Amino acid sequence: MKNASVKLVNMLDPEVEIETIANGSIIVRSPRSIDSYPDSQSEWLIKWANQTPDRVFIADRASSDGSWRKLSYKEFLDQIQSIGQALLDRNLSGERPVAILSDNGIDNALLLFAAMHVGIPVVPISPAYSLMSKDFGKLRFIIKLVKPGLVFAQDGTKFGHALSSVEFGDAEIVVSTSLPDGIEVTSFDTLASVSPRESVDEAFSKVGPDTVAKILFTSGSTGQPKGVINTQRMLCSNQVAMSQVWTFLKERPPVTVDWLPWNHTFGGNHNLNMMLCNGGTIYVDSGKPATGLIEQTVANLKEISPTIYYNVPRGYDMLLPYLEKDEELRQSFFGDMDILFYAAAALTQNAWERLEQQSESVIGKRVMMLAGWGATETSPDCTQVYWPIQKAGVIGLPIPGTELKLVPNEGKLEIRVRGPNVTPGYWKRDDLTEDAFDEDGFYCIGDAAKFEDKNDPKKGIIFDGRVSENFKLSSGTWVFVGGLRTEVVSASPNIIQDAVITGHDREALGLLIFPNVAGCRMLCRNLKEEVSLAELIQMENVQDPLKAAIKNYNMDNPASSTRISRALMMGEPPSIDAGEITDKGYLNQRAVLARRADLIDKLYSEDQSVIIFE
Repeated sequence: MKNASVKLVNMLDPEVEIETIANGSIIVRSPRSIDSYPDSQSEWLIKWANQTPDRVFIADRASSDGSWRKLSYKEFLDQIQSIGQALLDRNLSGERPVAILSDNGIDNALLLFAAMHVGIPVVPISPAYSLMSKDFGKLRFIIKLVKPGLVFAQDGTKFGHALSSVEFGDAEIVVSTSLPDGIEVTSFDTLASVSPRESVDEAFSKVGPDTVAKILFTSGSTGQPKGVINTQRMLCSNQVAMSQVWTFLKERPPVTVDWLPWNHTFGGNHNLNMMLCNGGTIYVDSGKPATGLIEQTVANLKEISPTIYYNVPRGYDMLLPYLEKDEELRQSFFGDMDILFYAAAALTQNAWERLEQQSESVIGKRVMMLAGWGATETSPDCTQVYWPIQKAGVIGLPIPGTELKLVPNEGKLEIRVRGPNVTPGYWKRDDLTEDAFDEDGFYCIGDAAKFEDKNDPKKGIIFDGRVSENFKLSSGTWVFVGGLRTEVVSASPNIIQDAVITGHDREALGLLIFPNVAGCRMLCRNLKEEVSLAELIQMENVQDPLKAAIKNYNMDNPASSTRISRALMMGEPPSIDAGEITDKGYLNQRAVLARRADLIDKLYSEDQSVIIFE
């Protein structure tokens, strides 16, 4: 496997400039300046509507028969001009923006781009705040802060409880299907049927680089979510810089099948915008990496062969068993693939190698596995991998126009970012904005990094965890959580979905383990469906292989800062209301530790449910 050749695509050769400044910090930047970029994303839409009017821009399965509903670039542009006129007629503005509650889909995209086309900010809100939350606390907070003039939900019945429970003020409620009972709503078709007038072109002409395009709310590791201002400059410059290093994007229009939510910067700014910038096609995946939904992703990937595929590590973990057992899926998935891309969390080396094996079985080569790094505040990419790499963890080098400052901080190098892709601040929170930037105007992101090879910086930067997650044992030894979590999950990925590292001011490390439910069930033959999660995690067929896996891990990692002394399996999934997990599946270490403080005490007790590793 290691000797298999790589399927190469055209990219620039890696280059980097390094500058050490007086306080010991290191400035890392690309020697290439960023190319010119448009004043707004709509310029790309207009370009492709003129050059390739019949090419499909977006497709979803919203049709009643489950077939693909498709819109070409020309059709999409025509419809956003109509919807843009309808929004202008309602006097929407920065003080009365558009809020979107529901999942990805064509109507979502039409409203999103129509609002931005005429200079009205859009507030995409996590559907989980409406559908999974028990108290709608985060949804209420966001609505009160932004005071939208229009609120959209694709399915009125599905979102009916949230629409009837939350106070939306004088906002107009718009739905596409299933009108909810007892709520006055407007049909989405009403917006799309308006004839555009000169005022649409006039509004578009006033949209510039500093126009607020979106307000994206972060998950909120502590407290309520923060509204990150996303300008047109941020979104446009970021795509141009990425396409400068990923030159293959200009050689043929990319095609993707993507579930990642547009209320997050990964799905909405990176993936969707990359298709638009490069004249590509996005098939909206109604599945996701969750039990009962991953099957829809598999069905979509059997039908549509992507040229580029994005996912979070959890998504690849759930897709891999299907790739490994389904020849038809493997052929469709890898047959036309240029690259695989992951972000948002660290991919395990086990998953990396399994993906390479499946790729080689189909095309005889390894499809390139690439990554990037950034945040909601950086729209999103700051670094990009644009050369073949051999293992997970490398996050690339700065893209053109973006500078990193690596600042020594408690044994780590804390990353700070400056460039046209960085937010001007937080919506109506000047206090948070002021605290987010250092004296040189670098955004303080809170992550840490190191060079893959300090003697050869062109080999790239490695993500080195979050500075705020690291802690000391009672001995004074530092524990660096980011890499440790990845190693622990890799030790037993069929049992451990994710884990939280414990041990602050204690003698030894512990784990709060969130189980891989599907993997655990597979270990228990003839298991009855009604067996609860609490019962499942106590079964010998789960506990024994877990103990063996961690024992083997400890043999290779005997130091006090890496050795696991005890573990506790979680019988309750992470809570989205408490900020323990995002709808991308990213686990928030700090939020879990805060909410489950009693379980940490239990972990370090003599309770029989605690797994002790001698």
